[in-house]
Amino acid sequence: MPIEVKNLSHTYSKGSPFQATAIRDINMVIADGEFVGVIGHTGSGKSTLIQHFNGLLTPTEGQVLVDGADINEKGASLKAVRQKIGLVFQYPEHQLFEETVIKDVGFGPKNLGLPADEIDRRVRRALNHVGVSYEEIGERSPFELSGGQMRRVAIAGVLAMEPKVLILDEPTAGLDPKGRDSILKMVKELHEKENMTVVMVTHAMDDIAALATRLIVMSKGSLVMTGTPREVFKDPDFMMGIGLGVPQAALLAAELRKSGYPITDGIYTLDQMEKALLALFGEVPHA
Repeated sequence: MPIEVKNLSHTYSKGSPFQATAIRDINMVIADGEFVGVIGHTGSGKSTLIQHFNGLLTPTEGQVLVDGADINEKGASLKAVRQKIGLVFQYPEHQLFEETVIKDVGFGPKNLGLPADEIDRRVRRALNHVGVSYEEIGERSPFELSGGQMRRVAIAGVLAMEPKVLILDEPTAGLDPKGRDSILKMVKELHEKENMTVVMVTHAMDDIAALATRLIVMSKGSLVMTGTPREVFKDPDFMMGIGLGVPQAALLAAELRKSGYPITDGIYTLDQMEKALLALFGEVPHA
């Protein structure tokens, strides 16, 4: 279920004194099965862009096509689009509201008018995907859970709709390292084991470098680069010039090259750097 964006622009409060163009003339395609990372400085238009993918925002100009159909065309069913494309906002646990975890996760399927046994199947499956025990916490209030568990339950509510595409806006924001790692592991498994298309907005360059098959780089409302992590992170100076960081491994590789060491281009993960240092020195140097 590919998503295609054609000449997409969005201006907030158009025609008013507060008019502001957030994104302009974006063209891109997200293919089935991709894990796409969307990166850019604060205010670059990342969140505005992804909210067009399931019709939460309507383009000021341009089109968003899902399976070849314009989702904003007259007569198009945004309800059907949102069943296929699930969007997880930043801090999604703030949207929890039901008295039990089971009811919260099952809210969307229930609104679809599905029978009780199908709702139960979806709730169990979604909680299993996020690593939460139906038996242990299903009847508990979501507000009694830890922050990481609440985040997982909120994501399960989106997964219970059984989307083909999962879009996440800074899914690890505010979590401790353990919670962060568990969320990233869960997202990776959804992509690899369920063949789910994933689009993830993040500022964490080391995380996205290890997860994404392709990156989209935003700057000042424009798409300035797209490519594999290897292609995008091979030029740290360019990335830092537009207000972005790069993975620590890419920085170290660049510094070693400047010092005359024969480190190959395209290193961006710690595993790659470890192999390069072993090949160069026979061991990994320690400070």
